Amino acid sequence: MSLRFLVVEGNVEGPRERHRDTFGKTYAESYGAVLQSIEKDAVYDIALPADAGANIPDAAGLEGYDGIFLTGSALNAYHATPEILRQIDLMREAFKSHTPVFGSCWGLQMAAMASGGDVQANPLGREVGFARHIVKTDAGQIHPLLIGRPASWDAPAIHLDLVATLPADITILAKNGMTPVQAAEIRQDGGVFWGVQYHPEFSLVELSVILDRYKQTLLAEGFLRSDDEHADYVRELRAMGEDPNRFDLAWKHGLDAEILKEDRRVTEIRNFITHYVKPTKSARVRV
Repeated sequence: MSLRFLVVEGNVEGPRERHRDTFGKTYAESYGAVLQSIEKDAVYDIALPADAGANIPDAAGLEGYDGIFLTGSALNAYHATPEILRQIDLMREAFKSHTPVFGSCWGLQMAAMASGGDVQANPLGREVGFARHIVKTDAGQIHPLLIGRPASWDAPAIHLDLVATLPADITILAKNGMTPVQAAEIRQDGGVFWGVQYHPEFSLVELSVILDRYKQTLLAEGFLRSDDEHADYVRELRAMGEDPNRFDLAWKHGLDAEILKEDRRVTEIRNFITHYVKPTKSARVRV
């Protein structure tokens, strides 16, 4: 029987609809499409816990899914607004459900907050475009989440915040010079979460659309110095996304197959499904 997933959208209505307007899908819809590219017969529902009045599933409701996926978000976890607190509550219920959970960026931060950790702005600043030179910790060398990743790799990334205070039961699996928790496993209330601070779900085309919207931030923070530089950067990212054989641009931007090839870019998501979701489904004797 096909796998049944829940994709939890981390954004409020404005940012997610802007993404639909510029990319054609909301973040959750795009994430769901990636899941179906990995598992052709998978079906997914979308939850919108950031919305006031949203129906937030409890642990019993979440048990009906084979896997839960948390998207990124433009929110900052430390603001503790109602739309954020609802998402932390949902993550607590996800732990209690014992359903496998995976999160990208904001998803990792929500899991940390729901299990006693804390999130703060990175004192080193924003990690944007790509997280460079990610390496496995000793635990990450043997963890199934990172099977197939080389000794060092890059990944799409857009975040200012990071996990600053560790939950009690966290295993750090990967890190780099900018972010000490790039991948982790977190255990709480009998549930287990796998997640990353980067975005394996983002294609270069989707990343280019997002960074096009980030123009003022990129210029203000000195990542790019002019409107023309920004336009060129976005255009070249999109060109590589549309044609992975643009080796001239890949050389220019220092990108390799870990990003250019979709099956390599989504390694963590595929590993989560293969090594956690499917064995858990089997153990639950689901048919």
